[in-house]
Amino acid sequence: MSSPVRPEVPAISDEAFLDALQQASFGYFLRHANPDTGLVADTSAPGSPASIAAAGMGLGVYVVGAERNFITRADAAHRTLTLLRFLAESEQSDAANATGVHGLYYHFLEMDSGRRAWGSELSTIDTALLFAGILAAAAYFAGDASAEQEIRTLADTLYRRADWRWAMDGSAMVKHGWKPEFGFLNYGWEGYSEAIILYALGLGSPTHPLPPPSYREWNATFQWENLYGWDLLYSGPLFIHQFSHLWLDFRGIRDEFMREKRCDYFENSRRASYVQQHYAVLNPKQWTGYSRHCWGISAGEGPGFVTRREGSLERRYFDYTARALPYGPDDGTLAPWVVAASLPFAPEIVLPSLRYMSDVYPQMSDEQNRLRSFNPSVAADGVAGGWVAEHSVGIEQAPIVLMIENHRSSLIWRLLRRCGPLVRGLGHAGFRGGWL
Repeated sequence: MSSPVRPEVPAISDEAFLDALQQASFGYFLRHANPDTGLVADTSAPGSPASIAAAGMGLGVYVVGAERNFITRADAAHRTLTLLRFLAESEQSDAANATGVHGLYYHFLEMDSGRRAWGSELSTIDTALLFAGILAAAAYFAGDASAEQEIRTLADTLYRRADWRWAMDGSAMVKHGWKPEFGFLNYGWEGYSEAIILYALGLGSPTHPLPPPSYREWNATFQWENLYGWDLLYSGPLFIHQFSHLWLDFRGIRDEFMREKRCDYFENSRRASYVQQHYAVLNPKQWTGYSRHCWGISAGEGPGFVTRREGSLERRYFDYTARALPYGPDDGTLAPWVVAASLPFAPEIVLPSLRYMSDVYPQMSDEQNRLRSFNPSVAADGVAGGWVAEHSVGIEQAPIVLMIENHRSSLIWRLLRRCGPLVRGLGHAGFRGGWL
């Protein structure tokens, strides 16, 4: 199907465009953080529980905000300290309504009390994203002020408490999670995913480290493919090629897997971005709007679980799902935030795409100018310009802030290159070269 005609580009510089985008997403963490606990809401929907991944990413966001003068350094330190104090004091036990157990945390928590919400699992990856933010904050707040000293002390205490080896449950790889009702989930981390940050944190622990063979066992499940002429380590949703990169600078450093492929994970994510663009150009399912400037398939909200017949085509739409390419699912839903998060890898295709989508689909931005997922193919429902997600999502807004900053200044990457546990963990995983 043909794409809309692009209107004339407004006279705003790329830097001003990125400034506005970064500051709008930063605002999510001012509006949706609990001032008493420091926890951050999973989404902007009223009554949303907290997401520990959003809380961890929020700590990185505050660092960027302080550096960009979106907030003062003192305010950023206060917000950080509020969360770390809450985590240090919250209940760690196998009780069904605790905040966590063995130093790890439940995926969703009640915003006010910090108790487990929605019967969620204790999540190893979401805990890892929380700790990545904690260590980034500890690296940034390196001053002599009492608040900054306390941040570093609490960060060290919390990190040392996490029992990563327990999370293996005696198996070869780390489990996805645990529930007090029946124990560990049946599946572990297999196949390439966002879990490099998890393994780096676990391998670098000074108290409860993962054994190095666990990383090699995980590597052995990776799938190297050729898609549209690009050789790359495969994963369908684009966010997987980004979440560990929010924190870790993979330029020039390689583990054994990447040394054999003569590649690195940064280059792999660059290729994944181009594969996404190429898939949109091919548009094999003939969705409305897909083009070289309109792409971005990832996990997230969607129009809902419905099936419709449109001419000779049967259209299946989904609610929240891990959309992926080239094998699907793909229901025409695009996630512009995931395009923004590819900025450091491929600015030459990301910036034109973001500007195009902002011009042609302005409805993808909410009242606070935050990017939301949208689907131009459901316009038949009477929605002007197609379906648009009703709410913003914390773990979608944070990567916009963090990756724009990594593109501009490498701030988060530079901080965590100095983080001893992460450097040690990468070494145990077999990474060599580059800044290591």
